Amino acid sequence: MPKGTHNSTLPGCGFHHISIQTVDFDAALRFYRDTLGMREHQPFEVGGRRFVLLDCGDGSFVELQEPEGGTPIPSETVPLAHFALAAADTRAAVEMVRQAGCPITMEPKQVNLGGKLQAVVAFFTGPNGESVELFQEL
Repeated sequence: MPKGTHNSTLPGCGFHHISIQTVDFDAALRFYRDTLGMREHQPFEVGGRRFVLLDCGDGSFVELQEPEGGTPIPSETVPLAHFALAAADTRAAVEMVRQAGCPITMEPKQVNLGGKLQAVVAFFTGPNGESVELFQEL
């Protein structure tokens, strides 16, 4: 699709970030930051686990997740934990997804990701079993 095309079904839709569950958080951070040139946008912690959003340079991000308990969790999705779609209204988007029959795995929730970064996030399971996050930056 050409840049600037708008989605009239899901206003504000676009790629926000992919989330990667790391094997070695520090090594992954060095690679994405130092080798690929991504800028650290926002480090944060959730339940004692380190996360960081890295700016790809075009307004999209790669999110790195530290392994829970220091050990990567065996999963069908490793290393890709989920992908996120930007949404202008997460709550409205969740209702559309729910009506399409996709299971909601986390209802919309306002979160503080550190500093001034506030968002409303929700998760659902897509039609192929993929984990999808809806992300509305406030």
